[in-house]
Amino acid sequence: MPKLVIADLTPKFPDFRVALVVAEGLAIAEERSPILENEIAAAEARCRERWSGVELSAIPGVAAWRAAYRAFGIKKTSHRSSVERPITRVLAGDRLPRVNALVDLYNMVSIESGFCLGCDDLDAIAGDLAFRFARPGDTFIDMGAGDGEDPSDPSKHGEVVYADANHMFCRRWNRREDARSLARRAVLTVQSNGSGEVAAAARRIAEGIAHECGGSYRIVVADRQTPIREF
Repeated sequence: MPKLVIADLTPKFPDFRVALVVAEGLAIAEERSPILENEIAAAEARCRERWSGVELSAIPGVAAWRAAYRAFGIKKTSHRSSVERPITRVLAGDRLPRVNALVDLYNMVSIESGFCLGCDDLDAIAGDLAFRFARPGDTFIDMGAGDGEDPSDPSKHGEVVYADANHMFCRRWNRREDARSLARRAVLTVQSNGSGEVAAAARRIAEGIAHECGGSYRIVVADRQTPIREF
């Protein structure tokens, strides 16, 4: 069985935890259901009520990830963890983006929990999944590269990446991830570098997947006590 591996990171980042939600037999709608629409609107309202007028750096999830990024040498304000974008957007008065039912669901859980979340096509994964430090020869094609930007974006020494046996899915831990395909089999990550229960957020996602996308799911959690988990 493939494994989720975080053993490379736990000596330096002992608070890093990952919950993996493996979902199969999905039917991902391109539009939100009315129930999900209402849940997202409520989550956006709670986010604004809780954090409006508060500095981003004072939000626990954001603060924990900023500290982790500084610890591996990322100091630019343009290089932020994935949880900052949806929170910033909602606090500015905007709605969460509409992508598809699965992506919209995990963006909602991200602003609720303060965790970084991502999703990949399970059929596109080779071998084990690992959060690890960058290695010579790692390659990465930035799916979010803008006009004039080089999509070939190799990692830097000491940077944390998310990868399988063949290539990186994400640079800078969780800053960029291509999660837009309508896959029937998906693997979602719920990542924390501080307080909070990743397993509870994973269950929230799994319940939403069961309602919105059908199929089946299983959850595994890796932490410093158990840094390698089969999935």
